Amino acid sequence: MKKIFFIAEIGINHNGDLDIAKKLIDESAKAGFDAVKFQKRTIDIVYDKALLDSPRESPWGTTQRDQKEGLEFSEKDYLEIDKYCRMKNIEWFASAWDIESLDFLDQFNLKFNKIASAMIVDEDFLTAVAEKKLHTFISTGMSTIKDIEKAVSIFRNVNTSFELMHCFSTYPMRTEDANLLTIKDMKEKFNCDVGYSGHENGLAVSYAASMLGISSLERHVTLDRTMYGSDQAASIEPRGMQELISVINKMYIALGKIKTGEILKDEIAIAEKLRAHIKR
Repeated sequence: MKKIFFIAEIGINHNGDLDIAKKLIDESAKAGFDAVKFQKRTIDIVYDKALLDSPRESPWGTTQRDQKEGLEFSEKDYLEIDKYCRMKNIEWFASAWDIESLDFLDQFNLKFNKIASAMIVDEDFLTAVAEKKLHTFISTGMSTIKDIEKAVSIFRNVNTSFELMHCFSTYPMRTEDANLLTIKDMKEKFNCDVGYSGHENGLAVSYAASMLGISSLERHVTLDRTMYGSDQAASIEPRGMQELISVINKMYIALGKIKTGEILKDEIAIAEKLRAHIKR
């Protein structure tokens, strides 16, 4: 099985604080993730005025607009993130939620795009992403088979590389809802790489997914699961981040090669000792 591409989904768990984002980048690089991912929205495009004007208590104010604007980084912030990730030798990219945000990301010469599960039903947006010609991770939460077929068709029609990411969009996801056998089915149905984007508590489901030939593994990350934010509870903290990568790497080493009927070199002396009483 080929090496898994590990993605640390910082998302909006930075709470609009660049220092928190940098600490999460540090922890992701330290744990061995290949990339960190953010989310980018143009607030007045993604949300309507009535919602933005509605009340919501948050650290940034008393309206939905206050909260959502508080979670968005500026161009200056992203320039600093870009510089910091290059210094830490870790890739970064973002899931855009609108075409303006998608175009905004062009300036950073990123290697990847991401289709969030919410966006897989927007064919115009899918086409815009596919036309960027970057390898794209496509999450399949909240999606029907027709939704997935349409997305695959759009990317194949313009010959843009992609992989699907099996997930269910509940936060946190219950273990019994993981249905990881779907990964194999998706690989067969769509003849493409399939990753896993996990929103569950703990690491067991991710370990199981890693043994099913996934191409990528994405987990939400946080400094502290008790922090403010809707994604924090379904995220893993620094210790869990390190354990995730370390254990999966050991599991891959343990898979090894097929050696049916072979004796390891180190077994020979042990076999002679333990079988000395046997006449052969």
